[in-house]
Amino acid sequence: MTRKHIRPKARKRNLTWLWVGLGVLVVGVVGFLLLRPQAAPSVEITPAQAYAKFEQGATFLDVRTPEEWAQGHIAGSTLIPLDELQDRLSELPRDRDMVVVCRSGVRSKEGVSILQKAGFTRVSCLSGGLLAWKAAGYPLESGTP
Repeated sequence: MTRKHIRPKARKRNLTWLWVGLGVLVVGVVGFLLLRPQAAPSVEITPAQAYAKFEQGATFLDVRTPEEWAQGHIAGSTLIPLDELQDRLSELPRDRDMVVVCRSGVRSKEGVSILQKAGFTRVSCLSGGLLAWKAAGYPLESGTP
């Protein structure tokens, strides 16, 4: 065989491996995109949305300290401080909408994360916390738990 006849076969073989490699790469990327853990959907709601849920009878979970709660809280809310939440999940309903609240909205996001990891699906947190709730003119009550 002459050199002319060998070279086209080698080139064809190299192109075949190139296409196989690209195919494997595409399948890998698509598989990764489909199988990676998805970020939880945004669960923050505005004070107006939270108040609508309040009027519909949603559970309000306050994750602040008892001292903070005594200074002012949403009527009928359940107090479970954030550092106790993991151990007190059995006290919460799984079959109702739940709005997690704190002072400014930071701890409530962490509370939502704990609840979601525990399998709660109907949870949201009040964006801006009770500061935003109060600024919007919605009622608070005070007293000890």
